[in-house]
Amino acid sequence: MNIEKIKVRVTQSGQTMDVVVLNKRASGITVVLGEGQHSMKCELSPTRNGLAYAGSVMGREIVYERSREQVQADIDRLNPAMREYKR
Repeated sequence: MNIEKIKVRVTQSGQTMDVVVLNKRASGITVVLGEGQHSMKCELSPTRNGLAYAGSVMGREIVYERSREQVQADIDRLNPAMREYKR
């Protein structure tokens, strides 16, 4: 199983961290911060201008600095069969 990790930035400190991706869609990304018993889920949703994804966990804002189009291109590149719609 291939575990996908992305880099997010904590806005308060400017620090970057790697987080594990649970679910990645153009409409939102679900990530897990931490490991084991102390891990926490966070839902990142697109910002108003669509240039980044932002979410909050334990009162701290985290930002994934990729646009909606870039995320959709990543999804299409990793799994091209998802694009095909069969009726």
